[in-house]
Amino acid sequence: MSARPQLSMREIDEDSVLRNLMECTASATGERFFYSIVENLSKALGTEGAWVTVLNKEKRTLKALAFLMQGEWYEDYEYDFTGTVCEEVVMADKLVHHPDNIMDIYPESESLKSFKAVSFMGAPLKDADGATLGFLSVLDTRPIPEDDRFMGVFNIFADRAAAELSRIRAEATLREREGKLSSLFQSAMDSIIDLDGGLRINLVNSAAEKLFGFGPGSLIGSDFTRFLSKESRVKLMEIIKELHMQPDGRRYVWIPGGLEAVMLSGGRFSAEATISTYEAGNNFFYTLILRNVNERIEATKRIRSLMDAAHYLEEEIKDLGNFDDVIGRSAPMREVMQDVRHVAGTYSTVLILGETGTGKEVIARTIHKSSGRSEKPLIKVNCAAIPVHLIESEFFGHEAGAFTGATKKRDGRFTLADGGTIFLDEIGELTLDLQAKLLRVLQEGEFEPVGSSETKKVNVRVLAATNRDLKKSVEKGEFREDLYYRLNVFPITVPPLRDRTEDIELFARSFADKFTKRMGREFHPLTDDCIRLLKSYSWPGNVRELQNVIERAVITSQGGRLDLHRSFPETSAQPASKAAGPAESPPAGSILTLEEMKSFEKENILKALASACGRIYGEGGAAERLGMNPSTLRSRMKALGIKRDENGG
Repeated sequence: MSARPQLSMREIDEDSVLRNLMECTASATGERFFYSIVENLSKALGTEGAWVTVLNKEKRTLKALAFLMQGEWYEDYEYDFTGTVCEEVVMADKLVHHPDNIMDIYPESESLKSFKAVSFMGAPLKDADGATLGFLSVLDTRPIPEDDRFMGVFNIFADRAAAELSRIRAEATLREREGKLSSLFQSAMDSIIDLDGGLRINLVNSAAEKLFGFGPGSLIGSDFTRFLSKESRVKLMEIIKELHMQPDGRRYVWIPGGLEAVMLSGGRFSAEATISTYEAGNNFFYTLILRNVNERIEATKRIRSLMDAAHYLEEEIKDLGNFDDVIGRSAPMREVMQDVRHVAGTYSTVLILGETGTGKEVIARTIHKSSGRSEKPLIKVNCAAIPVHLIESEFFGHEAGAFTGATKKRDGRFTLADGGTIFLDEIGELTLDLQAKLLRVLQEGEFEPVGSSETKKVNVRVLAATNRDLKKSVEKGEFREDLYYRLNVFPITVPPLRDRTEDIELFARSFADKFTKRMGREFHPLTDDCIRLLKSYSWPGNVRELQNVIERAVITSQGGRLDLHRSFPETSAQPASKAAGPAESPPAGSILTLEEMKSFEKENILKALASACGRIYGEGGAAERLGMNPSTLRSRMKALGIKRDENGG
């Protein structure tokens, strides 16, 4: 034990201690303050050491803000208080004083051993609400007497340390709140502008700077009224007058109709607006919150456009499932597909020609899929299926109230196809006035929706199709010549099925497989007789008619075998057997005159020629159907006065 005399308070004047404490800490804050507290406490009480710590209850640690022991400062000192004398202070939550023999109480404490400690005094530092913030402690190698004056001085230092800790904690809380408020202010999507009494800008958030097109900080000090239209300036001043007439606590108002704001670029936008006022230092200030309505309008338009596109695509999906892919290996179809490959990668307009049911839409889809616009939609318009009074609206869209039944605004097919492709099927059915508007879209890429004066620009590739002879329509004045040449940039003619008999078997097997799977049935593969029967028919309805025949055959099939004989339309010339019988059997027992026999024979030959599309020779020709030699058939035709052009041959 040290030979130093026992601590005594007889020479200590509390007033002088307090005066020295105030002088030493008056200008000090934070870290310097606590170093001063610890140093002056150790001097005032004559102890070997003193320290101030902050408490972390969750981690059960004390971290020293300042720690002086035997003339040496210990930096970054943090320790677990479990099992130490400091734990006793934490648990007791009041001043703890061990005047002597501290090692007898805590014999396992290595820190007390290292400091050769004899006595200890420690007390919690509390805020105004009674919450413990940290601790003030002293340690000595001599006994610390139980003296009221000694403890009084210790408490003076403890109160001063607690006050500074509370101030630091309050400042930290305030900074945290200010940080959160600043983050909230800057992250707000709406534009927030703080104005002084002269309507000069004191503070703005980043949303306001972006909205008006200014860089950070460049709006501060500006006259806000310069960013409003003349009408809105007057409106804002009137609103402010009304605002001051409101009672305290209700000085805020939504500005009816909003304000028209002016950006740095000179552009204007409509903004919803609210304004409130507050008083500070006998001066009035205003908080204005703006929301760009144009952005919401554009977002609403985009959502509506996407909904229209989704609705349209749903309808398109329902229409698919007929024949999706190009089927064919015949020479005519190989030529068509070569043309498709040539034109698909361009942006050129394509006019697809061919009889009804030949698959013009399938060719259009193939061109789109193979083009650079394949990621964008292919929008289809069947010009013949839309009522004349609605087709302009279908093409170009309409405003709400543009016509009876137009209860809301709607985008047209050209808007939906923007960036993609539009397929105008049966284009020969368009009226002349709509042809003129279509020509403008093709040439200029612009149009006006029905009921609107706004001109819309689109980037759309046009594919058109028709089963009409547009040249004849032009000659008759039914189709605009300039539109015809604008469409006829790259014509593709899809051959009729009768000119591509090699493909009939491919189609038939594909359709049979599709319909049997769809109906959950099994079927035997098509026989050679079935294929010959299908090839012997002229197919005026082309691929679409063939599809219908196969579907009917699957429906009426029995035992997995397709019933083709019941599948052909009754009104059409059905395929004849190898030896076509008379067109209509005479009544039993009747005797025909020579003229009746000639008439009957002539009618039978004409039907055979019709079913063979006028062909006499070859497989499926009229001679084969009648079971006759082609030369014999020609002789009989000559004798009966039959010419091939009577059957269109």
